[in-house]
Amino acid sequence: MKIIHYIPSIDRIAGGTSTYMQVLGKELGKLTEVHIITHASENPLPINNCKVHNVPCYNPFNGRFKNEVKKIFDVIKPDLVHVNCCWMPACALFQKIAQKHNIKVVLTPHGMLEPWIIKRHYWTRKLPALLLYQKSAIKYADCLQATAESEKQNLLALGYNSNIKVVKLGIDAESIAVKTSWKKSKQILFLSRVHIKKGINYLIEAADILRDELQGYKILIAGEGDADYIATLKQQIVDKGLQGIIQLIGGVYGDKKWELFQKSDFFVLPTHSENFGLAIAEALASGTPVITTVGTPWNDLNTSNAGAWIEVGTQPLVETLKRFLTLSDVELETMGKNGRKLIETKYSAKVMAEEMKEIYQSIKNKNE
Repeated sequence: MKIIHYIPSIDRIAGGTSTYMQVLGKELGKLTEVHIITHASENPLPINNCKVHNVPCYNPFNGRFKNEVKKIFDVIKPDLVHVNCCWMPACALFQKIAQKHNIKVVLTPHGMLEPWIIKRHYWTRKLPALLLYQKSAIKYADCLQATAESEKQNLLALGYNSNIKVVKLGIDAESIAVKTSWKKSKQILFLSRVHIKKGINYLIEAADILRDELQGYKILIAGEGDADYIATLKQQIVDKGLQGIIQLIGGVYGDKKWELFQKSDFFVLPTHSENFGLAIAEALASGTPVITTVGTPWNDLNTSNAGAWIEVGTQPLVETLKRFLTLSDVELETMGKNGRKLIETKYSAKVMAEEMKEIYQSIKNKNE
């Protein structure tokens, strides 16, 4: 079976979707033939066991993107195409090209069809996109892949397509070292794309309320994002006089990223919405307890005692941070080890790839 994935970017700054492609590609490529069509970038992630094809970026005024994709389809003759994006004309066009070649299509929105995302810029961006291409792309996909039951329910509520399969995302935990000491370092970590949906403002507001309890602590905000939004956050920190507590340190990758996970007492992602939250899984695999919100599918944090799954907003975060700041080294160790066990048992990259292949096979069998 030959599978082609389309993803707009596998660059390291593209965030969770590019890392997902790296992890899935490595495992899926052991099970079947996998090709990835994407666009050239400055720092693409290496993806083992797959063939990567760079094509020109979509331009409505010429047909280079369309022609290159057609050529690849004609050479590879894939059994199925998997599109990993929404709200971009190129994604819908890629799907349309595949279906004109009578190739079945799986569409993974990666959380981009969650209610919070759709409501944002609805009248100026989302509604025009829905009318022009996005609604039909969802409707005519042979299968939608959700990464959590909550995402499946939100996709069903749209009413465009009811053929939805849930495959939880996973990570390669074996390649991630778990911390060996839980002695408090007085370091708290946020690591994700710096974007308004991530709830960083709640973290700043909570730090302002808890400034006495946070004396001696550092809250590190790691990640890249829009320069204007980063400037706004920096000004907010200055206005509240929190420069001694909160630091924006930019994007971190490779060994530096894992060092931050290892050295932090706990990880905080007060997000409005995530279909998975790869950084959450990476923190847990590192043995670092996690605080995140009901905007993510991580209710396992509460049931496994690996962290805290809380309501979105400043006050729930204040109350939880206050509790975590009083945890002993032993309590942090217990949570950290529980988190590692949770990842190993429920969020394996190997299981993700096997379940994805089963979906591909079932779609292919229906077509024969």
